[in-house]
Amino acid sequence: MSFSILKQIGDAQKKKAVVDVRSGDTVKVTQKIKEGNKFRSQTFEGVVIRVDRKESHTARITVRKVTSGVGVEKSYLIHSPLVEKIEIVRRAKVRRNNLTYLRERSGKSARLTGKDFDRNAVNDTTVDEEPAKEAKAEEAEAKEVEEVKTEEAPAETTETAETPKAEEA
Repeated sequence: MSFSILKQIGDAQKKKAVVDVRSGDTVKVTQKIKEGNKFRSQTFEGVVIRVDRKESHTARITVRKVTSGVGVEKSYLIHSPLVEKIEIVRRAKVRRNNLTYLRERSGKSARLTGKDFDRNAVNDTTVDEEPAKEAKAEEAEAKEVEEVKTEEAPAETTETAETPKAEEA
């Protein structure tokens, strides 16, 4: 199989709108869990310590939290149909992509410095779809303008060709 076919298959599996998750974000991940014949939703809130292959259909985040003194890490595929929602609760200032050093820290030394951000704008996934629609609309308008220009251009050339004949007569 060629790479372009594999890329098309991978892009078909991607979700259309995904929240921009970064290392250092505190997130709430809601996941569907199947128990017997029923599905239930489970939320997991923690700090994102790793983001892998952000642009790929296999994009993954690793989320860590400490529960009852025990560190728990879960890895989620962002584009998985089982991941219902990812909501960013808090954003922190970090200078690395992998925050694995947090595993050895506890208490105050494990804290990250908070950063101001617009929570509603970051968690709104419908905003990502609108610019794409606007871009398509602009492209369609540009094509219409080009078609109008091409239709007008031949009309102008015929007029210029007729004026010298009129002068000769």
